Amino acid sequence: MVVLGIDPGIANTGYGLIEADRTPLRLIDFGTITTSSQTESPHRLKSIYDRLNRLACEHHPDYFVFEDLFFSKNVSSALAVGEARGIAKLVAANMNREVFSYTPAHVKQSVVGFGKASKRQIQEMVKTLLRLDTIPHPDHAADALAVAICHARSHKMLQLQERLS
Repeated sequence: MVVLGIDPGIANTGYGLIEADRTPLRLIDFGTITTSSQTESPHRLKSIYDRLNRLACEHHPDYFVFEDLFFSKNVSSALAVGEARGIAKLVAANMNREVFSYTPAHVKQSVVGFGKASKRQIQEMVKTLLRLDTIPHPDHAADALAVAICHARSHKMLQLQERLS
C-alpha cells in the first residue's frame, strides 16, 4: 500500500510518500512544491497540479490523505489552501483513488500516541518511524509524512477490525 500524504498550500504544498505494506514503514519520497507569490493564482495551482500528477503517475499511490483544515481568522489563507487542496483531490479523482482526511488530534494520537503532541514531537516520531537520520524538512513535508503515517496506521486498524467482525 502506497500512501501520499499532502499538506496543501498555495505557496508551499508538502508531500510525503510512504510504503506501508510491512513494518517498518518505508519512505519513498518527500518534499515541497513551492510557487512564487509573483505568479498569478491559476498558474500557481497548475504548477501544483502538474507536480502532484507527476508524483502520482510515477508512484501510483493507493490513497491520498490530508489533515483536516481549521482556520479561524485569515479567510484569504483558508481559500488559497482550499484551492490547493481541491487541486490535490482532482489528481486523486483522475487516478480513481480514495481520499481520506484526519483531524490534527487524530494525526498526533496516531503518530506520537498523544493527541496534544507538539510539532517537534511529531517530527521526531516521523524521523524514528521512517528510520531517517534527520527530521524531514521543510515542515510542510514533515506534516505530509505524518498524515501519511496516520493513514497507514488507521488503515491497518480498520483491516483488523473487519477481519474480527
